[in-house]
Amino acid sequence: MAETVFKAEMNKWPEEQEVKTHNRWHPDIPIAQWFKPGDEFRVECYDWTGGQIKNDDSANDIRDVDLSKVHYLSGPFGVEGAEPGDLLVVDINDIGWLEDSQWGFTGIFAYENGGGFLDKHFPAARKACWDFHGVYTSSRHIPGVRFPGMIHPGLIGTLPSAELLKKWNDREAKLFNTDPDRVPPLCTLPDGLAGTTTALMGQMSGAAGEAAGKDGARTVPGREHGGNCDIKNLSRGSKVYFPVYVSGGGLSMGDIHWSQGDGEITFCGAIEMAGWIDIGVDVIKGGMEKYGITNPIFQPSPVEPNYSDYLIFEGVSVDEHTGEQHYLDATVAYRRACLNAVEYLKKFGYSGEQAYMILGTAPIEGRVSGIVDIPNACCTVAIPTSIFDFDIKPNAKGPTKQDFGADAASCS
Repeated sequence: MAETVFKAEMNKWPEEQEVKTHNRWHPDIPIAQWFKPGDEFRVECYDWTGGQIKNDDSANDIRDVDLSKVHYLSGPFGVEGAEPGDLLVVDINDIGWLEDSQWGFTGIFAYENGGGFLDKHFPAARKACWDFHGVYTSSRHIPGVRFPGMIHPGLIGTLPSAELLKKWNDREAKLFNTDPDRVPPLCTLPDGLAGTTTALMGQMSGAAGEAAGKDGARTVPGREHGGNCDIKNLSRGSKVYFPVYVSGGGLSMGDIHWSQGDGEITFCGAIEMAGWIDIGVDVIKGGMEKYGITNPIFQPSPVEPNYSDYLIFEGVSVDEHTGEQHYLDATVAYRRACLNAVEYLKKFGYSGEQAYMILGTAPIEGRVSGIVDIPNACCTVAIPTSIFDFDIKPNAKGPTKQDFGADAASCS
C-alpha cells in the first residue's frame, strides 16, 4: 500500500488540523510535500464541504452550508524537475472511502445558495444520504435504486501562475459585472472585493496568507489547470496530463465522488464523500508545446460498471418555459433532456426531487448528440435500466406507480 502523505483528520474541522488543506487557487500556496518522478503516494481528502453535511434526515445543513469555504483540497504537492511548460503526468492508481466515513451525500442546493442546473424547477434544499455496501450503494431517501460506484476525484489540478490567476480573475469579473445582482451569481469572485476572506491557504498564514486569500481564485469551476471538472470516468487506473504553471506543478485534489451522472446536475449532484487517492507522478519536459496543450488531457479508467441496456431521453434547444427557439444551445437542450427524464421517472412514483438526484448520482451517460442541425442542438441522457429494482421500460399497460416512502430529506 502506498504511504499516506496527507491526512484528513475527520474528527477536526479542516481549519484545525495540523497540516492544513486549501480552498483557493494561488501560486504562492506553499508546497506541502515534494516527490520525485516515479514516486507513488496516498492522499486523504475531506468531503468538499469539510464536514459541514451530516448523515441525518434534515436538509437544513444543505440549505445553510457556507459555500465561501469550499472546496477543501489536499496538497499542493510538488514534483522535482517540473517547470512551467512541462506536463505533470498523474496516475490515479486506486481510490476509496475512509474507514471512519463509510457514507456519502447528495444535495439539491437552495436557489439562493448555489442553485443547480434545474434550480428554477427545484429551488428548495433537499438531501439524500447513501450507504456503501462493498461496491454498491443505496439510499434510504431514494428507494428502488442500487448501483456500483465509480469513485473519482471531482477536483484535481495544478497551481496557476500569477499571470494565469490574473487572467482568470479579470475574465470572470467581466462576466460577473454583466449582471452583478443575479441569483445565483454568474460566477464566484475572489474575496478581496468583499473586504474579508474565508480562504484557507494551506501552510500560508498571517498577513501574507490573508492577502493571498483575498486574491485567490475560488475553486468552483474547472479552468486551464484542471480543477473542478467532475469527470466521472477518472476512476482507478485513469491517467491525467496536467499543464505545469509553477515550479513543481503544485498538484492538489479533493471533492471525491462515490458516483456521478454526467453533468453532476444538482450542483452537489454526485455522491459526495471523504476518501483517499493513490497517486503516481511523472513529468514530460516541454510537454505543453510538444502536444499543443491548453487544458489537461484525460485517459479514462478501464474499470467501470458493465451496463448494456439504457433508456435514452432526448432534448432540443427550445426553452421549456417560454417555448423560445434557441440557436444550437446545448445547455438548453441538455436541460430539456434531463427534465424529460425527470417527468418519466415521476410516473413510477418518484418525486421530482428524487428523480433529479438519480440523474445526478447514478452513472448516467450524457451526450451532445447533435450540434450542427440548425437551429436545434440535440442532447441526450442515457439511464441504465438495471440500476432500478423494477422495470422502467415502456409497455402497453403503462407504468406501475410505486410508494417510495419518504421524499428526499427536506428542511425543517
